[in-house]
Amino acid sequence: MNPLMDVINEGPSTMAAVRLVTLFTVLSFLPALILCATSFTRSIIVLSFLRQSIGAPQLPPNPVLIALAFAITFFVMGDTAAQAWKDGVSPYLDGKLTQIEAGERTYEPFRVFMSQQVRRSELDVMLQAAHLPVDTALEDLPARVLLPAYLLSELTTAFTIGMYVMVPFLLIDLMVATLLMSMGMAMVPPTVVALPLKVGVFVLADGWTLVVRGLISSFGV
Repeated sequence: MNPLMDVINEGPSTMAAVRLVTLFTVLSFLPALILCATSFTRSIIVLSFLRQSIGAPQLPPNPVLIALAFAITFFVMGDTAAQAWKDGVSPYLDGKLTQIEAGERTYEPFRVFMSQQVRRSELDVMLQAAHLPVDTALEDLPARVLLPAYLLSELTTAFTIGMYVMVPFLLIDLMVATLLMSMGMAMVPPTVVALPLKVGVFVLADGWTLVVRGLISSFGV
């Protein structure tokens, strides 16, 4: 007999292969899901603002900064991801749900999370662009509206937090520049003097812990 037909005729094995292919297909969209439906966007933007404000744009290196953002995302999204796996992915792998049912149940915990974080102004913009009523209930929002609205909200929130992060370092820069000018040391670059001061103040204030704690609490965790 044809070996290919033997494989096709094996129902359970074929279904297992189909589930495996579907799972790998879903995993291929995982980076986009992390960017669009989790806390990663806000975390990485705020951490980037912090690094730029300190005045050492190469420290910490990008891999370390991304790893920290992933760690924060893993902490914030832990319960959501666990619920999505329990309600959607695991039953589908056991053959209890169809692909459409599994997709809907997997998306639901992320929908609830995004609905809790999305800003009304960004949501209204996307509703108007989609020609939907602005009073549409959050639970009735289609993914094509909620996902971009949530991402816009995360950008706005991240830049707002980044502004507050930058202000203390800006004050140190201004203070150092004023002192150097008053001492007649205009030829000395202010950044040379300000950098160790900013790093020292940041370390003494336990800055990394404060920023990470603030990021986590901004999600209501």
